Amino acid sequence: MVESEPDLLALLRARDPRGFELCYARHRDAIYGFLLRLSGQRAIAEDLFQETWLRLARKGAELRPGSDLRAWLFTVARNAYRSLLRSRHPQAREEELDELLAPGDAAQGVELSELERALLALPLEERELLLLVGVEGFAQDELARMLGVAAPALRQRVTRARARLAQALERGPASAPRPRRIHER
Repeated sequence: MVESEPDLLALLRARDPRGFELCYARHRDAIYGFLLRLSGQRAIAEDLFQETWLRLARKGAELRPGSDLRAWLFTVARNAYRSLLRSRHPQAREEELDELLAPGDAAQGVELSELERALLALPLEERELLLLVGVEGFAQDELARMLGVAAPALRQRVTRARARLAQALERGPASAPRPRRIHER
């Protein structure tokens, strides 16, 4: 079994199907969970999940040796979500995109926790940062490289996002968006 990231990248670059299979097994749950928490909608998360893996199937052989595969996959997933929002609402400003495609009630699923409601109430950029740092465990310096921003600027953004999330949680459920449901996978 391939254990190291360089070996996995070598398989992908060689178009060996084992590379894709191993990469999928290693990262599928994290990518799907990120997309589900980011969008709050199962159908959207599933579509973007498929799009992310199709992109790897098409572009995996083009990855450079030494690429950070995990960061690449999360970047593809994040960009797919943003592209979806822009395609549905091309005139929207960046900070309005998440509101335009806000999750609605679902007939079945699990009730969102107070934390999940507060996260969904944040602007898209702040929600992404908190999910990538707090849930997916990206180091802030690694995330700064991934997003193409200076590390001090990213640290400030994360600090602001955490403060806004704390404020939303302090205000409690009365000020949070109405409860919504998301489907379990």
